[in-house]
Amino acid sequence: MKNLGQLMKQAQQAQQRMQQLQEELERTEMTGAAGGGMVKVVVGGKGDVRKVSIDKALMVPDEVEVLEDLILAACNDARGKVDAFAAQEMAKVTGGLPLPPGFKLPF
Repeated sequence: MKNLGQLMKQAQQAQQRMQQLQEELERTEMTGAAGGGMVKVVVGGKGDVRKVSIDKALMVPDEVEVLEDLILAACNDARGKVDAFAAQEMAKVTGGLPLPPGFKLPF
């Protein structure tokens, strides 16, 4: 039964670290950019878009599609950074154990 008690203690520690990670992700912001930095998007650690900055030089009515593509690219860039950060932090919590393919974080 000693191993069971140790296992339960490890599970509680992992749960505490997961809670800490969730709190850290709440405070985390990543900036994605496109068009040489002319479009920037700030995304929170849980994927929420917090800010969009667009250089005024891109405000050309005939080129709306270009601006839309740059905004999309900046959002995807920021989200990729958030995902990479979350995966890196999750690896610390799980002790580097690989998670099954397709396994998503609980947040």
